[in-house]
Amino acid sequence: MANGRQSTVKRLKMAERAQQQMQLHFPGVPAAFFWHRKTNDGYTTLPRTLPIAMQAIDDQSKGHPAGHTLFSLWARAPDYPFLTIENPTTFAAEAGFTGTRVVDTWRKRMKALRALWFIQTKAGPSGEFHYVFLVNPNVAVEWMKMNGQIQDGLYARFIDRVMEVGAFGEIEGFREHMDLVRQQQAAAEAAKTAAAGQVASEAPVAAASEQTV
Repeated sequence: MANGRQSTVKRLKMAERAQQQMQLHFPGVPAAFFWHRKTNDGYTTLPRTLPIAMQAIDDQSKGHPAGHTLFSLWARAPDYPFLTIENPTTFAAEAGFTGTRVVDTWRKRMKALRALWFIQTKAGPSGEFHYVFLVNPNVAVEWMKMNGQIQDGLYARFIDRVMEVGAFGEIEGFREHMDLVRQQQAAAEAAKTAAAGQVASEAPVAAASEQTV
């Protein structure tokens, strides 16, 4: 399993190889045709697994696909997974919705994304989705797997891609977190059951004491 340093080196080698191949296959391309995040304005960082996550979302929201809605949120994020949505109409338009009820349509997609764990939201001046936290899509897809909401074939492709980009540690970390949550929930439930049993066992004793008096 590649660690963070190894993944960085791998990405650099991939970029260098792509540059060499570009020069070989497309020599003499004018500089104006290039777009690169280090030299061009208007960029954000996107998870490389996002296309597969979008497909998983669309599979679960057939008839009302919400994958492109998630992409438009990431494209608007300020290189940090948090958004303040002051004008939902703008986001609805960028998600591709048209007509007289564009914001209502967009809100339905946002609810689908929230239900599938890809976003967390809080209400504000612009409505229900004023504040939005973009959940790590790798974690969200793994949550879908845990809840039987992704096809096996697509999940296998997702895991292959996660390992390819060196992000499998995120999946392992999330699994460990969920195991801990389940353990805490089980312990809390056991304590609740024990407390209820204690109350039930004390009730006859209390009743007998009252009769004796």
